[in-house]
Amino acid sequence: MAVSNVFYTPGEQRAAKVNDLFAAIARRYDLLNDLQSFGLHRHWKHRVVKLAAVRSGQRALDVCCGTGDIALTLARGGAEVIGLDFSRAMLEIATNRRLKNTQSARANPEFIQGDAEQLPFPDNSFDAVTVGYGLRNLAGWETGLREMCRVAKPGGRLVVLDFGKPPNALWRAIYFAHLKMTVPLLGWLFCGNADAYAYILESLKHYPAQEGVATKMRELKLSNVRVFNLLGGAMAINYGEKPK
Repeated sequence: MAVSNVFYTPGEQRAAKVNDLFAAIARRYDLLNDLQSFGLHRHWKHRVVKLAAVRSGQRALDVCCGTGDIALTLARGGAEVIGLDFSRAMLEIATNRRLKNTQSARANPEFIQGDAEQLPFPDNSFDAVTVGYGLRNLAGWETGLREMCRVAKPGGRLVVLDFGKPPNALWRAIYFAHLKMTVPLLGWLFCGNADAYAYILESLKHYPAQEGVATKMRELKLSNVRVFNLLGGAMAINYGEKPK
């Protein structure tokens, strides 16, 4: 498949290009998320947290945490949370948000820079591992999912939120047209960078989306694997549990 976006490069250069992308859009990232999803991304992330089902005193990891939406919500429920991302620009925003929204001197969530394909944690470390809009951006999404499984405790929940591929052909065509035209226009108007948001469709074309992730979860022997289609599959949540 031909690649036509400056920020999408398969292979070894993928991580560097994605890092450039998020450095370019970090300041406007949250605003553009609200605009392109009409604010619905906040509801979807709360659903991720509900499915993660971490209780006070448990540990959770949010991979590719970005500006910290999911990690901060997990922490408000009492969990000990780590948010990991490779983009320093995004982590700076996440850390500032934590400082503004907590009265505690303790750093929870703790935000750290790291590689989602080589998580710096021992096996069986977390009661829940989440990722929102991040798996699609990895050079090897299967490796990222395998790492999430490795660091989850037996019985731990894995929850993945990302752009999906609607099963209905007509709705998929309309949705892809929106990603091709409207979303880059918003990126140009509010971020001065249309390519950064045209990247979404380009990356989605190369990503197997919800059904591919579900298949890989089953290959990894996760149990209770489920797919929750949102907006007719335009977005989706994948869920699985590490066997006890």
